[in-house]
Amino acid sequence: MKILVSCANGAGTSLMMKLQVEKAFKALNIPVTKIHHCSISEGKSSAPTYDVVFTPFNFVSMFKDAEAKGVIVIGMKNVLSDVEAKEKILASGLLEKVKK
Repeated sequence: MKILVSCANGAGTSLMMKLQVEKAFKALNIPVTKIHHCSISEGKSSAPTYDVVFTPFNFVSMFKDAEAKGVIVIGMKNVLSDVEAKEKILASGLLEKVKK
């Protein structure tokens, strides 16, 4: 699973969200081959090369092109919550995708 975590500037928020997303994937026993955090501008261009994108909820619409290409885009309300990350992963169907 290749994961992109993107926020406005790609510094603090995306790094903190990346740590929570990693924790959630580990708790769900979903293997991660790559996880990268970056700014929205970098994320928009590189998102199609990832399996899933995590971003604050208000930036989800910026990843419509990647979503149209099959990338799962997950918006987070609380970017510091591994519990929310786990809930969103389960709701997205990623766990079933990995089991195939």
